[in-house]
Amino acid sequence: MTKPAIRILLLADTHLGFDAPLRPRVERRRRGPDFFSNYEHALRPARRGEVDLVVHGGDLFFRRRVPPLLVERALEPLAEVAQKGVPVFLVPGNHEGSRIPLHLATATPNLTIFHQPGTFVLELAGVKVGLSGFPFARKVGGEFKRLIRQCGYSAVETDFRLLCLHQSVEGARVGPHNYTFRIGPEVMTGQEIPGAFDAVLAGHIHRSQLLTHDLAGRKLPAPVIYPGSIERTSFAERNETKHYAIVTLRKGDDESEPRVKVEFESLPSRPMVILSIDASGLDAGGLKARLGKDFAALDPDAVVQVRFNDPLPAGLISEVNTAMLRSLAPSTMNVILAFSDRS
Repeated sequence: MTKPAIRILLLADTHLGFDAPLRPRVERRRRGPDFFSNYEHALRPARRGEVDLVVHGGDLFFRRRVPPLLVERALEPLAEVAQKGVPVFLVPGNHEGSRIPLHLATATPNLTIFHQPGTFVLELAGVKVGLSGFPFARKVGGEFKRLIRQCGYSAVETDFRLLCLHQSVEGARVGPHNYTFRIGPEVMTGQEIPGAFDAVLAGHIHRSQLLTHDLAGRKLPAPVIYPGSIERTSFAERNETKHYAIVTLRKGDDESEPRVKVEFESLPSRPMVILSIDASGLDAGGLKARLGKDFAALDPDAVVQVRFNDPLPAGLISEVNTAMLRSLAPSTMNVILAFSDRS
C-alpha cells in the first residue's frame, strides 16, 4: 500500500517591485516583469493542484515601504491559490520590516502570515502537519531559543513538524566566492534547531541549497532548505540558476523512502554579463564604436553591466552615461553603468 505523501511548494525572496516603478521617468526595458514572471512560474504547480501546501519564506517585496497597488498585485496570486483550497503560509522577511499589512491575513481564508511566533496544524490527506515560525528577527543568534519557545510547537501532536524562517543559518553559502555564514549575532546556530522538527523551510539566502551539517561537520537536527531567490537580484548572482523547491513528506518505516525529500526546480533567467571596457586611447567616436560592437556580440536579451576598469580620459567624462549606453544597445537589453574602485 502506498504511504500518504504531502507535497509542499517552497519559494522565497521574490523581491517583487524590484525595478518596477509605477511612474517610470525613463522609457526602457525593466527587470521588474522578470520577477513577476518567475513568481507566476513558481506558483504553477499550486495553481494546477499538484501540491498540498505553499510556503513563502519571506521577502515577498523588494523593500519595506511599497505602494498599495504593489501589495495587491503581489498577494493576488497567493490569494488565488489559497481560495482554491491550498493553504498558503507566509513568513515576513527583513524587506517587509518583519511584518505584512494585517488585513491581508484576515481577508483571505487559507492564507496565514507569521506575524508573531506561533504554530498551526493542518490535516492533509489524513496526515497532521505542524508549521511553526516567526517573522524575521534581528540579532537572531541570541534570540532564537526564546522565539522557538514562543512558537509553542511541543504543545501539539503532529505527524510532521516544519519550522518556517527568514534567517541566515550557519554554513549557508552565497556569492561568486562562496562566502560562508558563520555563527554570529545575525546568524543562527544549526545545532540549536530542535530535533523535533523534520525540516526547516527558509528564506533570506539567495542561492538554493540544502544544509544537512554544521561547519564542524556534525549532522543538523533537521535539514535546512533554502529555495533561493526566484531571480538574480545582483551581478554577484549572475552565474546562479534560480529555483523553487518541492518538498515531499512521506510517512512510513521504509528507510528507502526518506521522510523528507527535496527537489529544486529551475526557473528561467536572462543572461547577466559584465562588459569590461578599457577606454584609454579612445575618443568619443571610438568608444561608441567599441561599445556598439561589444553589444552586438551579446545575447540581445542580456542584462549588461558596463564597467570601466581605468579612469576615463578627460574628454570622455561628459560623454559616458546610461543614456548613451542605451542608445547603442538593443532596446531589449538592460544596461547598467559601473566603475571599478580604481577609476
